[in-house]
Amino acid sequence: MADAAQTLRLNTAERRRHQRVAVTLLGRFMLEDQQEYPCQTLNMSPGGVALIAPVLPRKGERVVAYIDQIGRIEGAVARVFEHGFAMTISATLRRREKLAEALTWLANRGKLGLPEDRRHARLAPRDPRSIITLPTGSTFPCLVVDVSLSGAAVRSEIRPPVGTRITLGRTPARVVRQLENGFAVEFARYQQLSTLEEELRIPDPGF
Repeated sequence: MADAAQTLRLNTAERRRHQRVAVTLLGRFMLEDQQEYPCQTLNMSPGGVALIAPVLPRKGERVVAYIDQIGRIEGAVARVFEHGFAMTISATLRRREKLAEALTWLANRGKLGLPEDRRHARLAPRDPRSIITLPTGSTFPCLVVDVSLSGAAVRSEIRPPVGTRITLGRTPARVVRQLENGFAVEFARYQQLSTLEEELRIPDPGF
């Protein structure tokens, strides 16, 4: 009986860890033939995701996807439905824990109407100089006012519209808010503290 009770507790914990969250994120996915297509999430858990897509893969096909604010995921197609498909997510336990944390925040952020991730402390970089690269390939010097694992405030002469996808240093990001002397961005995926400043810095930004 004790073993059965322990198994029940473990199964319950597993279900909680894999509870699906309704979240809308844009991304791209690649099929086994190396073709890429845009997609949008319907719901997601650390163990799987349902995607709206213009092209439907076959059941069992391996898929690699890049989802905004989540990063790279991979797995196999579990089922196909009208206008989309569901896939499993193959990941280490540590990666699943990070996914659970990110999904919890995204769900709460949507309920509270928060424009960006404020969980992470913001730091002033030791070298604030960086470069903005626009989708056109044009580059502009800028100063990083403060930065966290999920976003940054940038001082710049240019002010791309909210929603514009840019690259800050070497880090893909999206403009989420206009500021008095610049704008705020949200990174495409959470950064690592150990490499954060290096990813934003350009050795010779042209100042």
